[in-house]
Amino acid sequence: MPSIVSTMDENNNPFQHFCPKNEILFSTDTKKSTIEPNLSSGGISLKRKRPPKIQIPSVLKEIQVDKVRIRDFNNDNKVENRIVEYIEPGVGVFSIKGKKKNMEDTHMIALGFNGNPKKGFLGVYDGHGGRKASDFVAENLHKNIMEMMENSEGDSGKKEAIKAGYLKTDQEFLKQHLISGSCCVTCLIEEEDITVSNLGDCRAVLCRGGVAEALTTDDIARREDERNRIESKGGYVEIHRGGWRVHGILSVSRSIGDVHLKEWVVAEPDTKILPLTPDMEFLVLASDGLWEKVDNQEAIDIYLW
Repeated sequence: MPSIVSTMDENNNPFQHFCPKNEILFSTDTKKSTIEPNLSSGGISLKRKRPPKIQIPSVLKEIQVDKVRIRDFNNDNKVENRIVEYIEPGVGVFSIKGKKKNMEDTHMIALGFNGNPKKGFLGVYDGHGGRKASDFVAENLHKNIMEMMENSEGDSGKKEAIKAGYLKTDQEFLKQHLISGSCCVTCLIEEEDITVSNLGDCRAVLCRGGVAEALTTDDIARREDERNRIESKGGYVEIHRGGWRVHGILSVSRSIGDVHLKEWVVAEPDTKILPLTPDMEFLVLASDGLWEKVDNQEAIDIYLW
């Protein structure tokens, strides 16, 4: 479910206390939509197809703060999709359901977290095998992270607390014995820092002075270091249906859930902490539904058009 987040109101922006002139842009699903936008410009035509609603900024500018608009449309294959445009001050969400029967992805926005107006938490959760895992993660991950952070100190303590929050959420979901799983990308904004974590192929891309800067690395089975880790634990990675997959099943190498592969598909996130600086313009958090169609710089450029 790609979604996109972008500042809509310069007044009373809750992030301005700790993120001046910055925006948060995040996304949760464009799952393999076959809809084509008009990509021709100046006689140049792009060969790659991508969904027309990727041109989200022009859409968001028309939406009033605190408004929700939902509409359905048919793509070229007559598959019903749903666009959800949901805006809070400083944050917007955009999502399209692709060819799959049900939307499996979701998101979480928690502004003024724990009663602190200088804290915000954003998450995009890409479900697979159903949406049980992504719904569970959206409900519980941010709470578990904040619980673990209560006694943490320094950057290393914060990273360990976030890791513990991810692992606790994974362990709680595994107790339900459901086979679904969820990739994740999360962003914790505090007074002077931004902390980004990920599992799987959800990705965070920062716009810094108009240039895309990937803050996360996709956890996928074709990565050599991930294959080595899995094989060192007695697992295997093989090509199935044109791609590398853990035990021939799963293309991502880290996730919450996936109980049948848990020994090899771990829930330990990669986490990066960055100081907030004036050249940080906005952040995109999105599932692979976006990144399979659009590269990092293109996503940034689309917003800046």
